[in-house]
Amino acid sequence: MRDFVTADCELTTGAIAALTGAKLREGDPADRPIRNIAPLDTAGASDISFLDNSKYAGELATTRAAACLIAPRFVEQAPRSLVVLETAQPYPAFVAVTRKLFANLLRPTSLFGMTGRAASAQIDPTARLEAGVVVDPLAVIGPRAGIGAGTLIGPGVVIGPDVHIGRHCAIGAHASVLHALIGDRVIIHPGVRIGQDGFGFLPTRHGHQKIPQTRRVIIQDEVEIGANTTIDRGATRDTVVGEGTKIDNLVQIGHNFHWQALPDRLAGRHIGQRDNWRLRRAGRTGRRCRSFYDRRGCGTWGQGRSNVQRSRRGALGRLSG
Repeated sequence: MRDFVTADCELTTGAIAALTGAKLREGDPADRPIRNIAPLDTAGASDISFLDNSKYAGELATTRAAACLIAPRFVEQAPRSLVVLETAQPYPAFVAVTRKLFANLLRPTSLFGMTGRAASAQIDPTARLEAGVVVDPLAVIGPRAGIGAGTLIGPGVVIGPDVHIGRHCAIGAHASVLHALIGDRVIIHPGVRIGQDGFGFLPTRHGHQKIPQTRRVIIQDEVEIGANTTIDRGATRDTVVGEGTKIDNLVQIGHNFHWQALPDRLAGRHIGQRDNWRLRRAGRTGRRCRSFYDRRGCGTWGQGRSNVQRSRRGALGRLSG
């Protein structure tokens, strides 16, 4: 059966010890090759696994894994056939190994192996694309749009007029981006909708009157947006997604919502499907929205000016002129 994902490289257990800071058990070989990752119960002769939970300790005796990143309290239970890499933090070490083996998966690539612009892509003559932009088949890029160097535009993507996207971004298949400024190193997964009308209507005795949605979507650097998520453009203020934010699949972010960028390690936030109702409510009312993870997670409507200016510098500054 074909594997859809293959490793970029092979690592030895000694190289993994150097990469993660783990300690090889005395007598265990440093030259055993590792080509893949797997859980203890399904791992094979070239796979590495990890153990930091006593719930799975019983699987050590029967595992066929080549190596295991293991918490100190489980080392004595490990069979001699297993290369033991002792570390106080097995899972972060396992992630480091995974990132090294599968570096090609850290950012989406062209579905067609493209290195330039597909002949079937429709690119307006006034759009500006920097060097190294990849445009897959049937993508549409509108008038005066700007795309930064190294960005991937997937198949069937629609980029609206005057949209600006920064450098080294990836826009997944059939996504649409309208009325938006996107920072650098942003990943937008397939089916995402950005910048469409927010849900704005005025109830009257004659029916619901549509309220024009007059503002933009600002997405700052290092944001990742899950498949089929929707982010409405603002009605009276920009919708802002702060730097480093990670958004799950199938999330709706309502108009005017402002997810505040924070300094240092607090900058990134995860928004999951369970937060949908809070995001819509905060977006509609403009009230202060306390974070679901800490009290500094998001601000009021009016706190976005400096963030908007910074995103504009990142996404637009290098494309202007």
